[in-house]
Amino acid sequence: MAERTESDSRKLLGRLRDAMAGDDAGQARLDKITHLIATSMGCEVCSIYLFRDENTLELCATEGLKKDAVHQTRMKMGEGLVGRVARRKRVINTPDAPQAKGFRYMPETGEEIYSSFLGVPIQRLGEMLGVLVVQSKEAREFSADEVYALEVVAMVLAEMTELGAFVGEGAAMSARHSQPVMIRGTVAQEGVAEGHVWLHDPRVVVSNPIADDPDRESQRLIEAVDTLRLSVDQMLTLSVGDKDQRQVIETYRMFANSKSWMQRMQADITQGLSAEAAVEKEQSLARARMGQASDAYLRERLSDLDDLSNRLLRILTGQGRDTGAEMPPDPILVATNIGPAELLEYGRSLKGIILENGSVGSHAAIVARALAIPLIVNAGRVTLEALNGDHVMVDGEQGIVHLRPEDNVATAFRDKIAMQAAAQERYASIRDKPAETKCGSVIGLHMNAGLMADLPSLSGSGAEGVGLFRTELQFLIRNHMPRRSELSALYARVLDAAQGKRVVFRTLDIGSDKVLPYMKPNEEPNPALGWRAIRVGLDKPGIMRMQLQALFRAAKGGPLTVMFPFVAQFEEYRAARAEVDRTLEIEARLGHKLPSKIDVGAMLETPSLAYAPRKFFEEVDFLSIGGNDLKQFFFAADRENERVRKRYDTLNVSFLTFLENIVARCNETQTPLSFCGEDAGRPVEALCFAAIGFRQLSMRPASIGPVKSLLRRCDLQEVRAVIEAARERGDMSVRSSVMAYLREQY
Repeated sequence: MAERTESDSRKLLGRLRDAMAGDDAGQARLDKITHLIATSMGCEVCSIYLFRDENTLELCATEGLKKDAVHQTRMKMGEGLVGRVARRKRVINTPDAPQAKGFRYMPETGEEIYSSFLGVPIQRLGEMLGVLVVQSKEAREFSADEVYALEVVAMVLAEMTELGAFVGEGAAMSARHSQPVMIRGTVAQEGVAEGHVWLHDPRVVVSNPIADDPDRESQRLIEAVDTLRLSVDQMLTLSVGDKDQRQVIETYRMFANSKSWMQRMQADITQGLSAEAAVEKEQSLARARMGQASDAYLRERLSDLDDLSNRLLRILTGQGRDTGAEMPPDPILVATNIGPAELLEYGRSLKGIILENGSVGSHAAIVARALAIPLIVNAGRVTLEALNGDHVMVDGEQGIVHLRPEDNVATAFRDKIAMQAAAQERYASIRDKPAETKCGSVIGLHMNAGLMADLPSLSGSGAEGVGLFRTELQFLIRNHMPRRSELSALYARVLDAAQGKRVVFRTLDIGSDKVLPYMKPNEEPNPALGWRAIRVGLDKPGIMRMQLQALFRAAKGGPLTVMFPFVAQFEEYRAARAEVDRTLEIEARLGHKLPSKIDVGAMLETPSLAYAPRKFFEEVDFLSIGGNDLKQFFFAADRENERVRKRYDTLNVSFLTFLENIVARCNETQTPLSFCGEDAGRPVEALCFAAIGFRQLSMRPASIGPVKSLLRRCDLQEVRAVIEAARERGDMSVRSSVMAYLREQY
């Protein structure tokens, strides 16, 4: 085959643009494209395979193979040479296809007479859309220039697919972003919501992938890169004193000044791509490498390049953030991930949040819980599927996102919302009544909080107080350590808003998945079992003392309740209690008014503390079980890991027996005990906790009504008997027995 020239490539792209500018329907366009590519490259065969679903490729157009095979030939990801290109996201170039590893003969296509095979992925920003193939009878390996030219064409096809160029009458595929999509994720904050998509960081759409004037496009790229370099230099100037931030920006600067990156994009433009398409082509290749990189450092660097490419695309297109789009009145935020400060800027205007990444213990999850906004994390591909304004429904109980739902799905979902709303109205009628069971036991129901915005829920929910106020949010949402005066003013407002009801302030709980942006990262193989919470406070007594002083001053001479998190042994509690006493002495010397009474408690989140000496239970003023952490350590099941966390039931007999032992020890020493966490807000779990002896529960405000309603209808002695019977039978869990009892009763 004659050596290809740069003008040949530009001519082919020009013909492709003309073919797609016509009025042809989607199938006709694809047929024209395969004919143009085959003719231009001097090959007998050109075929386009597109994904029908996440794992199935379909032959959508061909020049040279049997036409009857179009829309009939399908293969799974990894099946045959085409499937291998899709799975590996890499080019396959072989002179003898039938002998190549993975070859699959498809008799309906008539491809057995073709020896040479070149397949390149059709992908956009790492998302596989299909595979472009050329074949010839001559047994030869395609040249590097030919491979490169076909990759450029595949890039244009990816952009055209994104823009919907292949839909319409006789379409080869359904219109992207128009079909209903159901995405499964992980529940990070319960609740249901319906609204319209608001993209935190809208994707840039390249509407002009092919350009006529390489010189003009090259100049546009040069000017955009100059602007990018200037903005990076400005970022570097503003990062004075922040070593970690400077390291990231220095990496940006290195990429922005990379000659090889610039040369690759210039070469793409020379082949006929626009400046935007050239940037995105290199970005797609970087994302593909990022997905295959096993080295964490390399993944981070490729991620930096990806972010820099996004910045460059925004400069070139004027798209992305701050585009002037108007947020819908019922926004459901969709993002890859988001920081706590950015999420707080949206505030309670959001109806729901969907994150492609994230975790149940992330900063965003903490803020979402504080704002009582349904949150689903690990919602794969949601940022690729969603567009601004799309109708979306969030099921924060099942962990399901319904994007552009069908009418029957929407109707069923709205019925569910209506039923919950009706239930909430019923709960309002018992808001001011005690959670008193039929047998006369009274259970104290308290709410969890972390923001001033939570406090209005204190009266509206019927909570008797705040069983847990998370103080770390004020540290996480800043780029610097908050001042003592700021914290004191905030804590004072919290106490004032509580209007005399008890507020349990949990001291700074950082580490693990909650890393302060202004503290040096502490890389640990297992941060959940590492340097966190009370361990940080005892090693950094200055931070603990500063927070304690802020709390003492906020009390303004009134009572105060403080709780230390993640206490694993008696000595840690004693050391923290000693710091309280020292800080009180300092405050007295400074002439500050001291709290009239201080209760100092601990969170029991590790099994070890359940077996502390009796002296610990006698000395501690109160205990609160941190159910989320305690359960993961009890079962050795990471609560961030979907494959294992759902294997273990809270109502497992072993776990309930363990909790009963803690209740018994606290009863012996008359130590006040509560259960705090997600499980406390689930009515059936709350009922079982009450049945084994808990008299205080702390949960999100929205859960208080459902929990109170069930408790008021039950006899704890009967429930206890059901639990005992299940234990005697050797049942693994009491859930089915308790549910059967409730069905019989109600």
